[in-house]
Amino acid sequence: MNTGQNFSLGQWLRSRTGLVFLAFLGIATFYLVTEHTAHFFGLLPYALLLLCPLLHLFMHGSHGGHGGHGDHGSHADHQSHSSEGEKK
Repeated sequence: MNTGQNFSLGQWLRSRTGLVFLAFLGIATFYLVTEHTAHFFGLLPYALLLLCPLLHLFMHGSHGGHGGHGDHGSHADHQSHSSEGEKK
């Protein structure tokens, strides 16, 4: 049941239906923010506390965790670079 047409989100958002949908989202967001600002700021400290473990989980993937130095090298590597610079 392939009609030969590819769906493009960008083209849909530029269509009349997409523009009406974006306008509705903008108006709804405005009213939610203005009417529920007190609730939002009341939950903000808890949201920041919940963000800490998530950042911890995602950020440790980039350097190999707690066990080793990952791709950072060791302290001895840095000393060898500095001694090569002094020899020149």
